[in-house]
Amino acid sequence: MKEASFWENRDDRKVSCFLCRHHCLIRDGERGICGVRENISGTLYSKVYGRPCSWHVDPIEKKPLFHFYPGSKAYSIATVGCNFRCLHCQNHDISQLPREHGLVPGEEVPAQRIAHEALSTGCRSISYTYTEPTIFFEYAFDIARKAKDLGLFNNFVTNGYIEEKPLEAIAPYLDAANIDLKSISADFYKKVCGARVEGVLASIRKYKQLGIWVEITTLVIPRYNDSDEEFRAIASFIRDETGPETPWHVSAFFPTYNLTASFRTPAATLERARQIGIESGLRYVYTGNMPGMGGEDTLCYSCHSPVIRRYGFTVSDYKLKEGKCLFCGTKIDGVGL
Repeated sequence: MKEASFWENRDDRKVSCFLCRHHCLIRDGERGICGVRENISGTLYSKVYGRPCSWHVDPIEKKPLFHFYPGSKAYSIATVGCNFRCLHCQNHDISQLPREHGLVPGEEVPAQRIAHEALSTGCRSISYTYTEPTIFFEYAFDIARKAKDLGLFNNFVTNGYIEEKPLEAIAPYLDAANIDLKSISADFYKKVCGARVEGVLASIRKYKQLGIWVEITTLVIPRYNDSDEEFRAIASFIRDETGPETPWHVSAFFPTYNLTASFRTPAATLERARQIGIESGLRYVYTGNMPGMGGEDTLCYSCHSPVIRRYGFTVSDYKLKEGKCLFCGTKIDGVGL
């Protein structure tokens, strides 16, 4: 275990954790909502530092990050635990393991080894993903610093519930983030995720303010967040608060975990969301989890020519030079294009 960051002592050996926006007040011998930060005799510890449960080499498009070194590989890493309890979590077997069973498994892997393995496997970046990178912040922070020393980049795939001070601390080493904006509804976040939408919106604004490249993902769940009003509200927030250059990924839902009463997202719903995003002024709107339906390509927002063609997570054609459209010369937004 490693002493945690961003916490304060309270009376009777209680501690307050300020890593994420839950601000857990944790009694001696207990853990926070994430299930991996424990108060031991008045000191808060991370139980997952240096103990990843999963690591793989993925295409960066899987994150999904389409405007961040497209076609590159990302060394992807996670520990168990999460500060959300999403009813539809596709990785619930690791994200909810500490909460549901009290278990915190993982192999001992030093931060420096992760960075060197990422380099040796030809990865351009390290992705902190699969669960929620905020809850293994100390480990991610140390890896990210070592990765930078080796010339690698870092990105978060996150629910966007980190507090401002931790985000400011890691920002010099964090180059990009795909942030879930699961809904614009406070009721949705309360009932489905166990969180507050205001905290997510505030974090998204902070990421943008800090100069971190941001892409937004919305998993579209039938009967939960699939109305035209919802799509317009999300698209308007992205346009107004982060800029029209921010890519929006609308992805298909498949029934899983504790949300099996719904059904798979129809392709027509994703296409409707995509069109609403474009009509709202967003330059890049993508459909996800449905390869081949035509919403995976990057189009030049000026001449509408396909400058990056994709199928699933594979880049099949690339029509950019120095980040500019080969057809009309327009600069395409992103990092490493």
